[in-house]
Amino acid sequence: MGIESFADFKAFVLQFIKFGLVGLSNTILSLAIYYLVVWMNPAYYQVGNALGWIFGVLNSVIWNKKFVFTDSSERFIKILGKSYLAYGGSFILTLVLSYIQIEWIGISPFLAPLFCLIFTIPINFMVNKFWAFRKSKNKSQSFSE
Repeated sequence: MGIESFADFKAFVLQFIKFGLVGLSNTILSLAIYYLVVWMNPAYYQVGNALGWIFGVLNSVIWNKKFVFTDSSERFIKILGKSYLAYGGSFILTLVLSYIQIEWIGISPFLAPLFCLIFTIPINFMVNKFWAFRKSKNKSQSFSE
């Protein structure tokens, strides 16, 4: 993870906190879209999940590039593509968990997405940090490093 000192650990924790703040804005945007759709017709909760996810990931990429992973040398469009792939896994997890919670357990469609965040936040941070926003290696470095 690249943590070799207490300063590295502090930087990692600060970066996670910033990621959490960006994630809070993503969550607010995603949930606002989700709840708007569910308010219009509760049967379309998965449509609300999909629309909220699309706009939440876009919001995430914009703010993570500017605020959290500022040392990334990847181009925006490449990060955007990687982020949609990375968040795609957590989106599928959210769809499955929402379905189980709503259809099998009987949890309200208004509460189910909040429980999913317990699993998706740490997964999204690690995937974004170490894949979508990672620093490109210098071309002179070998692949074994």
